[in-house]
Amino acid sequence: MIRANLDRKWLPLYEALASDVRLRILELLSAEPMNVKELAAALGLSSAIVTMHTKKLEKGGLIQTKLVRRGGGTHKICSLAVSLVELTIPQAAGEKREYQEVSVPVGHYTGFEVHPTCGLATTERVIGQFDDPRFFMEPERMHAQILWLGKGFVEYRIPNYVLPGQTLEEIEISFEIGSEAPDVRVDWPSDIHFYLNDTLLGVWTSPGDSGEGRGRLTPAWWTVNQYGWLKVIRITNAGTFIDGQRLSGVTLQDIVRARNDWQLRFAVPEDAEHVGGLTLYGEGFGNYNQSILFRTYRSGGN
Repeated sequence: MIRANLDRKWLPLYEALASDVRLRILELLSAEPMNVKELAAALGLSSAIVTMHTKKLEKGGLIQTKLVRRGGGTHKICSLAVSLVELTIPQAAGEKREYQEVSVPVGHYTGFEVHPTCGLATTERVIGQFDDPRFFMEPERMHAQILWLGKGFVEYRIPNYVLPGQTLEEIEISFEIGSEAPDVRVDWPSDIHFYLNDTLLGVWTSPGDSGEGRGRLTPAWWTVNQYGWLKVIRITNAGTFIDGQRLSGVTLQDIVRARNDWQLRFAVPEDAEHVGGLTLYGEGFGNYNQSILFRTYRSGGN
């Protein structure tokens, strides 16, 4: 996710977006990674022109390129670097929204039920052994920055800082996530279920378990799941949305809040249509240097 503002340093991003051709390139890459020759054929343009456009998109931070061996040759493959761009425009002081943000490391779960393939790792080493759920109880799990499971769930408890007299206006949850294949498989769909306080917010189908190219932050010694997709869930009075698209009709009023914490669960049930597991990426893994971010917007009170 790119969170941009009106600072001049974001001009390359805005320039990258100011082109019909470049927007079409982003649309094509949202379906699958492609090389310049494939993009040129799809757009009906020369490779030289497409190369110029991809350089602007890369400079703007919207795509990434890597060299890949394919068919006996080396190809420069383009893929999306972000899934969401958020522009913040300064507001008048009286319109500023109050919020509280909690950063939750992926290893700080409070409940789980996991089935192989599964495991955890810090940025320096694997915790315990692969595919042994017992190590999800290992005290060192608190330092984990990546975890994965074939099916089951992990659950986090997050303090509720909304005070009496304040009105909750919106909940925003962001995280980097993907599927979990026994090896690395780009085409490995998984129906990942999101719950808050035991209420199903909705289901997002992860397209696969990434492995083509390296995660921007992933340690050099790590050889399997490399990066996921940054997803942003917003729960409002009008419904629940993921990356701006409606996920369900669940509203703030549907979430039971008579408690001192929030219970956030990521799950892949065994009866889902696509049981492809899940991988959660934290700081030091994947493409986004963040833990699970839980933000509550509120008004009123002190």
